[in-house]
Amino acid sequence: MMIRSTATLALCLSGSALVASAQDGWSGEGSFSAGYTTGNTETTDLGLAVKLDREAGLWTYSAEAAADYGETDEVETKNRWFLAGEIDRQLGDRLFGFVRSSYESDEFSGFDSRLFVGGGLGYEILDGEKTTWSVQGGPGLKIDEVKETTVTVKGTPVTTPASTEESFSLVGGSEFRHQFNDSVRFSNDTDILYAEESTQIGNVSALTASLTNTLSARFSFEVRHDTNPPPGFEATDTVTRASVVYTFGKQKDG
Repeated sequence: MMIRSTATLALCLSGSALVASAQDGWSGEGSFSAGYTTGNTETTDLGLAVKLDREAGLWTYSAEAAADYGETDEVETKNRWFLAGEIDRQLGDRLFGFVRSSYESDEFSGFDSRLFVGGGLGYEILDGEKTTWSVQGGPGLKIDEVKETTVTVKGTPVTTPASTEESFSLVGGSEFRHQFNDSVRFSNDTDILYAEESTQIGNVSALTASLTNTLSARFSFEVRHDTNPPPGFEATDTVTRASVVYTFGKQKDG
């Protein structure tokens, strides 16, 4: 099946990326997950994700990549890719500046792709041994490649042509971490991308339990909401995942 070959190839690429990154002084994690999605599609799927971080004095470099693929009765029902990179610069004990770029492609949504480039300021609200919480926000540019859609209104098909929407936007984010003990930790990440045409809101809550020094089990629940989806598409998608996580290097909690 295509889902098996795709997952195998992506897993090999992810493993290669982790090994290469570890040799270059990066830390991070790679995860393999099985999930269930509701919203625009209802399907079980497989997912792969890689997150990398590197600290160099006052600077922190981070990158992430994720892919989800699913089939129902051997018919493709999910195909989503996400890439992001960020550079942070510490400006004070808790204040920092950031520049961020992200790209998303989702075949079973109302858009072909979404690109964001922007930056701003962040602040570490909590920085304890067990609990950390940081927020950030700032302006940017969002470019959406919206698909052509056709819906039936009172028995008459109505087509909305494909379009490219460029808009000034505001990005906001929150990262919360809490370490219950040496083995169990909780994380909650929220991202908001505001624009006049539509606003995307995402939230991921996760509970991670260590199995060995490098392997962990994770259960997570994700919600993605679009305030103004194209006609014929759902506004909210949810994803429930169970994952095996491999960590390397000096790792931030979560």
